[in-house]
Amino acid sequence: MLRKAEPKDARSAAELALRLWPDHTLSGLEELFRDLTVQREAAVFLAFEANDPVGFAQCQLRHDYVEGTDSSPVGYLEGIFVAEPYRRRGYARLLLTACEVWARSMGCREFAAIASWTTGKACAST
Repeated sequence: MLRKAEPKDARSAAELALRLWPDHTLSGLEELFRDLTVQREAAVFLAFEANDPVGFAQCQLRHDYVEGTDSSPVGYLEGIFVAEPYRRRGYARLLLTACEVWARSMGCREFAAIASWTTGKACAST
């Protein structure tokens, strides 16, 4: 199951995000996700196995220049994570697709993400 997160889901999203971004605090991430879930230009999606959250994706609209894109705004994948035991089951693909569909519904013609944390290069799809 996959759904768009609501403010009540901030803790679940933060617990997953802390595994992706361990330099942050749980309380800081929880506050961030609570804010993101009510912003018009941001979306957080959660994937569930039974009733347990197993993955998340955070996407936003970017109005500044995004390398490799020609339009504005651009849908942008800020982060995606699936817990180890649930990988290779299609959750990441579902989360990414949800972000792309959301960006398209917001009027975006392009969607981008950082392809490599070490190089910082972006990739885009139309």
